[in-house]
Amino acid sequence: MIPIMDGLGIPVEEIAFTASRSRGPGGQNVNKVETRVTLHFDVLGSPSLTADQKERLLTRLKTRINKDGVLRVSSQQARTQAANREAALARFVELVRHALTPRRPRKRTGIPAASRERRLEAKKRRGRLKAGRAERGPDEE
Repeated sequence: MIPIMDGLGIPVEEIAFTASRSRGPGGQNVNKVETRVTLHFDVLGSPSLTADQKERLLTRLKTRINKDGVLRVSSQQARTQAANREAALARFVELVRHALTPRRPRKRTGIPAASRERRLEAKKRRGRLKAGRAERGPDEE
């Protein structure tokens, strides 16, 4: 069982790992060893998540979930497959925990009095500047 948050754990059987070759520098190691690890988690087919949790994950992680409802997390930071597997799992837990944490509603706040005063004063200053530019006729002087 992989603990995500209080009251929620995901069984290891629901998570699949695949290995592939990493990109970038690394010499011969990168050309012959499959060190990149991709974690696959079927959000839609998971029996350990409630419908509300699935909906929240699909909404908040939509760029990481494909059309079949599978969440993918890759890691190719380390030089070993085991280290990348741990990193992918840690990132998965962090992503799911963050996505399932309810967001606090925003409190509406009023405009501060000092801010309102500064805005009005700036408008008056600008008006005086423009009024000073006005052409004056012979009977206005």
